[in-house]
Amino acid sequence: MEQFEFIVESNDAKMRIDQYLTAKLPYSRSRIQNLIDQGYILLNDEETKSNTRVKVGDEIVVDVPEAESIELRPVDLNLEIVYEDSDIIVVNKPKNMIVHPGAGTKDPTLVEGLLFHCKDLSGINGALRPGIVHRIDKDTSGLLVAAKNDVAHQSLSQQLSTKTMRRSYLGVVHGVVEPDVATIDAPIGRDTRDRQKMMVTDVNARHAVTHFRVLERFKEFTYVEFELETGRTHQIRVHMQYIKHPLMGDPKYATRNTPNTEGQMLHAYKLTLIHPRTHETMTFTCEVPEIFKTTLAELQKRGD
Repeated sequence: MEQFEFIVESNDAKMRIDQYLTAKLPYSRSRIQNLIDQGYILLNDEETKSNTRVKVGDEIVVDVPEAESIELRPVDLNLEIVYEDSDIIVVNKPKNMIVHPGAGTKDPTLVEGLLFHCKDLSGINGALRPGIVHRIDKDTSGLLVAAKNDVAHQSLSQQLSTKTMRRSYLGVVHGVVEPDVATIDAPIGRDTRDRQKMMVTDVNARHAVTHFRVLERFKEFTYVEFELETGRTHQIRVHMQYIKHPLMGDPKYATRNTPNTEGQMLHAYKLTLIHPRTHETMTFTCEVPEIFKTTLAELQKRGD
């Protein structure tokens, strides 16, 4: 890991930290922002935000992790295509599939499956994430839309930003959730003790809102529908842990023993968007995977 240290001088005071470091380091601004989000950049020994204004005498430490050589290769993953046209492609991602390659990724990713299926994907997100507008976790199944050209990508990204794209999930959580309908409005930032996890915190956090509705209650679990208003990393998982109802099978945020569910019981079952070209409002749905059906049937059968 390479490390850089800076002390802010008077002529650089009041600059945004991401702008300051972009001028000092041989990295793009988006790369700097990504390092900040991942906790690799400390301002006066604390994590920070990209829009923080630096002051004279501020000490900045930048740790740059070792870069791994990653090469995309088209792979036939027999993807379940829910919808496709010349602008967008909607896929039902299975559990245990990573959306795009990164450090340490060995198994084929959704991006590589998309490259096998269609050669035309937008390039806005760079060479390793062609077409990718939003992500869902490796162990979360369900709907994801990718863009086939840059115009479509810009439109879909804008919809995410303005919250006109709606994403709904189904999940099973620990415990009996009491309110039938509720909203969790709690900021999410990186866990200060574990960079691989997120947490509800006021420190270097981003606004996060999750709406949920109870579908069915069991003795020790609850079947819930979620709708995201924002799209933070691990948002549903972190918010449900925060209110003491972690997702069943969640390897990071649930400490209670559960049956083998191959990861958290969370499925992105509905996606609503405005088509980039026709401006038509489109809604897509998909069934929960078999492990989900089996687990629900078992809970219903044993009256749990």
